[in-house]
Amino acid sequence: MKSLRGESLARAEIARDGIPGDRGSALIVERGHARIGKAYRGKEDERLHRIGDLALALAAAKERAVAVRYESAAPHYFDDSPISLVLEPWRADAERICERELDVRRFRPNLVAEAIAGAERESDLIGAELRIGERVRLRVTKAIRRCVAITYDPESDAVDPGILRALAQERAATFGVYCEVLAPGECAVGDAILRV
Repeated sequence: MKSLRGESLARAEIARDGIPGDRGSALIVERGHARIGKAYRGKEDERLHRIGDLALALAAAKERAVAVRYESAAPHYFDDSPISLVLEPWRADAERICERELDVRRFRPNLVAEAIAGAERESDLIGAELRIGERVRLRVTKAIRRCVAITYDPESDAVDPGILRALAQERAATFGVYCEVLAPGECAVGDAILRV
């Protein structure tokens, strides 16, 4: 469900419209918030990123006097693109800038890779075609401009606005890249991600 706690998968099918089940449903605001008719996200309620249960998410919205309904009509409820990718060297750079360790779950990526040759920054991959395993092909479309959601700790109530401020000053608030799916298939932990 969009904005709720993510889960790690040992393997996943990547379809043309993303990973089946990923952000496949959402809580839609009915009243009590300016986003009427749109998804109730972590930007609106920082607790959602730590909740993995629909009933608890509904209760959290109700506590804030926001009426929401569960919806799964769309194939996916993405902010932008079906696949997001983060590289560990980018995280190391962000940790250096922020002067602290950063749990990758703050950034809610679909894929995390150790490295891709020649990709020191996100801009090095824009337009690149990537291959994962034997079948999956992705095209990197753009860097991800981050919002307040990355300031929410995925394990606690802690909110750290310094993270977004530091990334805005040093990285134009970008971290990770969005990708479109060119060829679907299955990928698994340990598969190499190579530039084609």
